[in-house]
Amino acid sequence: MQHSPKNQGQLVRSIGLTSAIVFVISSVIGTGVFKKIAPMSFELQSPSLVLIAWTVAGLISLAGTLSIAEVASMLVDSGGDFAYYRKIYNRFFAFLFGWTNFAVIRTASIASVAYVFAQSLNSLIPIPNSSQELSDISILGLHFFDNLGIKLVAIALIIALTVFNARGLNLGEKLSNALVLIMFVAMLLIIILGLSSSVGDWSHLQQNSVRYQSETMTGSNLFKALALACLSAFWAYEGWNSVGYIGGEIKNPQRNLPLALTIGTILIMALYLLMNFVYLYILPIDEFIKIYEEKNGIGAVAVVNHFLGSWGGKLISCLILITTFNCTSSTILLASRLFYAMAKDKMFFKGLDYIHPQFNTPSKALYVQAIWSSLLVLSGTFDQLTDMLVFAAFIFYGATTLGVFILRKKMPDAHRPYKVIAYPFVPAIFILFCIALLFNTLIERPSEALIGLGLMATGLPFYWYWQRSNKDE
Repeated sequence: MQHSPKNQGQLVRSIGLTSAIVFVISSVIGTGVFKKIAPMSFELQSPSLVLIAWTVAGLISLAGTLSIAEVASMLVDSGGDFAYYRKIYNRFFAFLFGWTNFAVIRTASIASVAYVFAQSLNSLIPIPNSSQELSDISILGLHFFDNLGIKLVAIALIIALTVFNARGLNLGEKLSNALVLIMFVAMLLIIILGLSSSVGDWSHLQQNSVRYQSETMTGSNLFKALALACLSAFWAYEGWNSVGYIGGEIKNPQRNLPLALTIGTILIMALYLLMNFVYLYILPIDEFIKIYEEKNGIGAVAVVNHFLGSWGGKLISCLILITTFNCTSSTILLASRLFYAMAKDKMFFKGLDYIHPQFNTPSKALYVQAIWSSLLVLSGTFDQLTDMLVFAAFIFYGATTLGVFILRKKMPDAHRPYKVIAYPFVPAIFILFCIALLFNTLIERPSEALIGLGLMATGLPFYWYWQRSNKDE
């Protein structure tokens, strides 16, 4: 179905460097920096190891960012990695990437972050909940009506932000710029107040859990524990490559895209380390292990409550509201460009390559994304999906980084506006890490890994159908 230029708009290059950096930060900082301290403490039982895991995950994300930036600067286009894979590998692999993002990676991220927004709102203003009879209703093993009040608020947020982002890129850009500024100020306030608080104790940073056994935390056991903790940290870093999806809307993308990726990732890493340092300075690690085991709290909320009292609890709840609102909005805006690029290449649902003639946004792709994300919220499966999400994402991160080597061989004389530093070591380290993480997840969490692969495979019948439809046209 082709649209005539009369009723079809076009994507406009209007995003500058500062806004591109803001989009990197907005699409990454959501819930992980507040919630993941508890599962990581449970896994490692040592404050120094928790900080090491955050640093390792940050450095590896940076190695991936620097590598992917070279590919992005060469092959810049709407759809990000989807566009790169078509040129580096083939249409099928590009489709698998796009489909996995639609089925799980981006839509489950939207559902998960919107749900945490609703939970945080509930802690400030109680939301009416469904009755026990409704909650117990099971359809195909899923409890669609459990926590219905919170789910409906999350869905309302997804729909409202979708409508907002469909009305122009400029609006989403201004919203992200304002919210990132508020978020930075609030986080710096927590860091400064936390470090200057009389409640904190430097001994907390050296004091391992009462369960910590130094003789068992060595060699392969230590590697396994660090790898599992890094999986949690990677969920907090997840999304740094999303800004590539709006490659067709960034000014001077060959220069600004790699710069935005690099600066954004370094700023996120610095914030994460400072925030987690404050958490571990204020509370002993056993408190975070208790929060994880009781499954009834958020580590960051417990910390700020402890040193600032009830107004601190309100401050952190408002901060979580801002970050989750901002992250939901940015993920909705960025991911829709990927599904638009797929439809434009006839590898997705017909008509989603439509650009609104007035607002110049992929409005139909935005609405389909909202419907699927809302269904994931109702199903209540997004927490399980986010565990599988990191596994699926690293298959593709590794594939994009491998593209650095492939393109250097296939196109040695092509213009490279940006070249990865310390080539070939930086991309090689990242690829080796991706392989290690995938193998470790397959061994330690086989069900999540296999379900992740299964969800990727659900796209196969669609791919064959769209391939046949294109031949018939």
